[in-house]
Amino acid sequence: MNPIRLMLADDHFMITEALAARLSAPDIWVAARCGATDPNLFAIVKGVRPDVVAIEAESFASGVGDMVERLIANSPQARVVILSADQNVAHAVAAARAGAAAWVAKEQDADEFESVVRGVCRGYSWYPPEMLGEILRSLRTGASRVGSDLHVLSSREIDVLQAMMTGRRGRQIAADLHISADTVRTHTQNIYAKLDVHSRVEAVSVARAAGLPPRDRTAGS
Repeated sequence: MNPIRLMLADDHFMITEALAARLSAPDIWVAARCGATDPNLFAIVKGVRPDVVAIEAESFASGVGDMVERLIANSPQARVVILSADQNVAHAVAAARAGAAAWVAKEQDADEFESVVRGVCRGYSWYPPEMLGEILRSLRTGASRVGSDLHVLSSREIDVLQAMMTGRRGRQIAADLHISADTVRTHTQNIYAKLDVHSRVEAVSVARAAGLPPRDRTAGS
């Protein structure tokens, strides 16, 4: 079995060095380390193609959700794990809504962190119990907005739109949903017409504003 390819991104390099040194599991390989605000972050992600990106939250504060969305758009196959030294629930909510798979404390011991990394690769999520109530309430609120703002779309069009939110293109979406590329194009045209938009960027912007979560890459059709 190939090891899990882990990328660590933190502007405090001593933290990534210490975390990498503590990881001893043979099934997890630290494929890259860089700063969270490194200008080449997305190029590194594309080059390394990690299974998991663990990135600090403090450098982005309230913008952590945008960073998660950009990471997923640049590397749809990667799971995003947020490393944090604070307990800011609002930031955790933003990360969860953007598609982050986990939120873990920087001081968490290596065994627990390794368990989180393995878990997110199996499709699991992990957030501190004290944050879950607020996160779930926020996601429920987002779901209710989806029902009102995107009610004009069919369930399959919603599937396609959610896949578009992760940066996947026509053939990738077709393979994920087990439909033809021509059918994806038809659904995409219908989405544009129903939402009165003219591009993928506009459609995704409407979806995010409505609180629609990105499509899980392991979700069935």
